[in-house]
Amino acid sequence: MCGIVGLFLKDRRLEGDLGAMLSDMLVTMTERGPDSAGIAVYASEGERRKKLTLRSAAPEEDFPRLEEVLRERPSTHGATVERRDTHGVLRFAVTAEAAVREVLHDAFPEISVMSAGGAIEIYKEVGAPSAVSKRFGLGGMRGSHGIGHTRMATESAVTTLGAHPFSTGPDQCLVHNGSLSNHNRLRRRLQAGGHRFDTENDSEVAAAYLTRRMGEGRNLGEALEDGLDELDGFYTFVVGTATGFGVLRDPIACKPAVMAETGQYVAFGSEYRALAVLPGIGKARLWEPEPATVYFWEH
Repeated sequence: MCGIVGLFLKDRRLEGDLGAMLSDMLVTMTERGPDSAGIAVYASEGERRKKLTLRSAAPEEDFPRLEEVLRERPSTHGATVERRDTHGVLRFAVTAEAAVREVLHDAFPEISVMSAGGAIEIYKEVGAPSAVSKRFGLGGMRGSHGIGHTRMATESAVTTLGAHPFSTGPDQCLVHNGSLSNHNRLRRRLQAGGHRFDTENDSEVAAAYLTRRMGEGRNLGEALEDGLDELDGFYTFVVGTATGFGVLRDPIACKPAVMAETGQYVAFGSEYRALAVLPGIGKARLWEPEPATVYFWEH
């Protein structure tokens, strides 16, 4: 099952409502998989700042201590941590990234990095979308675009790390409805190339595959096209980047999907009811994404 939503804002006046709109869309998909949920929101920090989204099992202890350690190191001066329940957004100067990652690696190995980049923030936890949204205050977040996922676990454990979205590269993330049949072979190939996996989820393999192809010089559209030849199974992907999001269904396209476009936004949902909560949906152009066809929108 699983439910996917995506929202790309053309009208920047709506950016303050992005979190609320995405949260409402995701909650309508709860019945498609209520064991865990997550959302990726893109809000740029500007060219001179970057951020890591972190997750801790003991955030009330780890995040204040992390800030204290960062303040003690001149190379990470100016780094801050904004806590949101079990997650925290660590912001820092671009020039401090190596020092910040060294602190995390050496002093806080128990903290997981959910995402990294100049725009992306990922929040995900075990539980239904309404509970996850409330925990992180997703309804109050702003941004230019985002994607979300509510999961029914079929191939791996119900854990926070096993929830979607998966981020395997800077400002990149993926959510997935379906199942890959050759993910173990691809996992071994990517591991041989140096990629480290955090879960047994086949969706993490798909995300890492796209990251690898883009690291080899392909753009997102080309990487998704490559996936049609190398990713076996049935799937619908929604992929986020710093500037937009893309959609791809496998050649059979047995997983449900619907899209809507107006002058203000482009939206994706596993079912139409996820889109019905959006403003102006009655005048939107609606369509079902074609099989084996890459769709991409970009600022």
